[in-house]
Amino acid sequence: MKQQGVHPEDAEGTSDAASRPDGPENPDSAEAPKEGGAPKEPLDASPDDVHSDEVEGDEPLLPARVHRPSDLMRLLVGVLAVIVLLGIAAFAHGTTSGLEQDINKGTGQAPDLLIKIAGLASSIAILLVPVAFAIERLIKRDGLRIADGVLAAVLAHGVTLATDLWVAKAAPDSIQEALTQPSPGDIHALTDPVHGYLAPVIAYMTAVGMSRRPRWRAVLWMVLLLDAFSMLVTGYTTPFSIILTVLIGWTVAYGTLYAVGSPNVRPTGRTLMAGLRHVGFHPVSAAREEAPDTSETGDRGRRYFVTLEDGPPLDVTVVDREQQAQGFFYRAWRNLTLRGFATRSSLQSLRQALEQEALLAYAAIAAGANAPKLIATSELGPDAVMLVYEHTGGRTLDSLADEEITDDLLRDTWHQVRALQSRRIAHRRLVGDAVLVDRSGTVILTDLRVGEIAAGDLLLRMDISQLLVTLGLRVGAERAVSSAVGVLGPDAVADCLPMLQPIALSRSTRATLRRLARERAQREREAVLEASRQAKQARLDAGHEPEPVSEKAEKKAVRAQARAEKRAIDEALEEAREEDLLTQIRHQVLRIRPEAPVEPARLERVRPRTLMSFIAGAIGAYFLLTQLTHIEFGPLVANAEWGWVAAAVLFSALSYVAAAMSLLGFVPERVPFPRTVAAQVAGSFVKIVAPAAVGGVALNTRFLQRSGVRPGLAVASVGASQLFGLGCHILMLLSFGYLTGTEKTPSLSPSRTVIAGLLTVAVLVLVVTSVPFLRKFVVTRVRSLFAGVVPRMLDVLQRPQKLVTGIGGMLLLTFCFVMCLDASIRAFGTASSSISIASVAVVFLAGNALGSAAPTPGGVGAVEATLTVGLIAVGLPKEVAAPAVLLFRLLTLWLPVLPGWLAFNQLSRKGAL
Repeated sequence: MKQQGVHPEDAEGTSDAASRPDGPENPDSAEAPKEGGAPKEPLDASPDDVHSDEVEGDEPLLPARVHRPSDLMRLLVGVLAVIVLLGIAAFAHGTTSGLEQDINKGTGQAPDLLIKIAGLASSIAILLVPVAFAIERLIKRDGLRIADGVLAAVLAHGVTLATDLWVAKAAPDSIQEALTQPSPGDIHALTDPVHGYLAPVIAYMTAVGMSRRPRWRAVLWMVLLLDAFSMLVTGYTTPFSIILTVLIGWTVAYGTLYAVGSPNVRPTGRTLMAGLRHVGFHPVSAAREEAPDTSETGDRGRRYFVTLEDGPPLDVTVVDREQQAQGFFYRAWRNLTLRGFATRSSLQSLRQALEQEALLAYAAIAAGANAPKLIATSELGPDAVMLVYEHTGGRTLDSLADEEITDDLLRDTWHQVRALQSRRIAHRRLVGDAVLVDRSGTVILTDLRVGEIAAGDLLLRMDISQLLVTLGLRVGAERAVSSAVGVLGPDAVADCLPMLQPIALSRSTRATLRRLARERAQREREAVLEASRQAKQARLDAGHEPEPVSEKAEKKAVRAQARAEKRAIDEALEEAREEDLLTQIRHQVLRIRPEAPVEPARLERVRPRTLMSFIAGAIGAYFLLTQLTHIEFGPLVANAEWGWVAAAVLFSALSYVAAAMSLLGFVPERVPFPRTVAAQVAGSFVKIVAPAAVGGVALNTRFLQRSGVRPGLAVASVGASQLFGLGCHILMLLSFGYLTGTEKTPSLSPSRTVIAGLLTVAVLVLVVTSVPFLRKFVVTRVRSLFAGVVPRMLDVLQRPQKLVTGIGGMLLLTFCFVMCLDASIRAFGTASSSISIASVAVVFLAGNALGSAAPTPGGVGAVEATLTVGLIAVGLPKEVAAPAVLLFRLLTLWLPVLPGWLAFNQLSRKGAL
């Protein structure tokens, strides 16, 4: 393994708490490390004063500051807590008032002398404690933390002033009453919503890291409680004001730390070697091993190869808080979406990580498995730990050539796994770089840090399925399954089939499987294109023969050639189709155990689709409620023209038939029309889950694939439909815009509209062509479009009936929506407030275009605003435009959600989606 020398720069000392081995003279002792006392020599002592300390090369320079995910999480939690507090203050007015009365009644009985003493002491201490801590940090040359604290205090003071101004000028009355009360000194004045000095102090103390020092933390909390008590008793604050002050200080502190970064306290190579001397070793040099650069292995720690004066070399792993936090968000997401037995803790403390790895190392060796032998542990200061192992030379499974992976090596690997599983030990990460082969060919299992003892059956079965895939990627499914059955037995291998699913595999393994899937799909596309090219060439060669004498015979010959071409493409696709590795493994196991369970186990706690549906539903409900709260339904319902409402409902229902026609017109294959209409109804449910331009495309593509259309052709058909729709949309927008201008509508001039649109398009084209990243992005997308969509369009052009159906469906779809909007306007308007159909069409086409580009589900918010502003611009009164748009959106977006959900579930059960 390639190695790299450590950086020869001094660092802070290690912690007094350390673990000592039995001694380098007896490295084979399996006794657990013992806690050592204080070191007998200073950590920053010169190497010449103690031992020879040669440092090879330079370790990569560490960044001065690091951005910790834990700080970001605390920031988000603080912001959420502030929002929840303000929400309680706004909507639970009775609760807040009762709480204040109870506290005032209880504190009103406190003696005046006690109140004065508490107020005086807290006022002095709240200023002296930060100064004392700053002096203590400066003496220890830790000025960076003090600078971070001062910056956090300044920002907290600014947030405090902004909050005070907002509460006084713009906050609802309920929030103002919860955060303020009449001042005892002046009944006409109010107390401060947020304490101008307390929030900066809390931010300062949090940013400098006082919470990690128990004595200072106790003093800080005592001072804060004393100050809060004195302020509450004297009537200068409220309970909610105190809580808000603490949350603001705490949140601003962690926001500052994440923005500017925390000082990097990662130990250097010199610190490591000093720590080794303190646990009884005599290191000579250390070289850092280069680890694979993957997000999955980032939290495994830095590894060093250390040579000693009087013994065999060592393998040392150093783990610090920064490495502990790597991959935090990925693990948090896994913990959220997967069941508890399938995940591990998203963020452990250093002490927990140290204890877990040490426990797993001892347990693996006790179980009889070959694993690195742990001989010492130690803390390297408050932010890092080290684990010292006996050196195990060798190469990982990933670095071995294919011919070096023999059947004996495979069986030895399974023997090690069987030894672990005999003692209920789960490895949890049996990938290629966790299997080490030493010089004698012995297999050693490394990376036990993420494992578990007393593991359940599911975790043990997940280990077997993971190793099956790991070995299958190197030697194939047949050899991987055969070696596993030879060691574990057929029953144990068959029981792991329910775990053989991508979500149960490691992150790197899933990435490899996705890459292989893309390569298989590319080979299938190339085979189909080659078969199509050969069929067309054969048809051209046959064209030189004498033509049929009759038109009927000519059509029959054309159909025969098309069938022959389709048959050739299907045969080429069947020959090029390859099974994925997971399917191959299943088939190999089923040959041995035909009755083995194959139904995948339910590992997901919540599916991403379910989570997205819930979020989209909440967002949609929020937007809908905000629109409904500003409308008085009594007068609207009383004065509405229900005939026009019924007409709007009819046009809205007819739009689904038109949408089905516009899709099937670009699909040469035979697809049932009623089921296509049902799929378009199901799309009304998908609209609230995804943006309008994304959800419909994905659903139609999936529907065509389930209807028997090949994936590539399904994507091309939907793309052709979208491309024709875009062209029709632009032409109709320009045409109706011109017609609207010829009507001399005072607020919508055709010349200005057309010119503004052309200028906007020109500016966008210039921007895209001038920026290399955007230019490459557009060129790539256009090239892929012409590679798949254009041939599909040429196929459709050869079928005039299909082309007429597609274009007619698009025109009918636009007509239905325009008439639905016009009927909604007439339902609430009068003869004097009516506008022309051309104006309604322009407004709808503009709003629909913006809704397709908006990232919100169904274009919520953007479409309503555009339609309302557009209708007002063409002369419709605001009192008519707002309810008309609301009715239109209710009929085309919100009311179809329930039938769309029913259609979606029905088609899913039938396998059509």
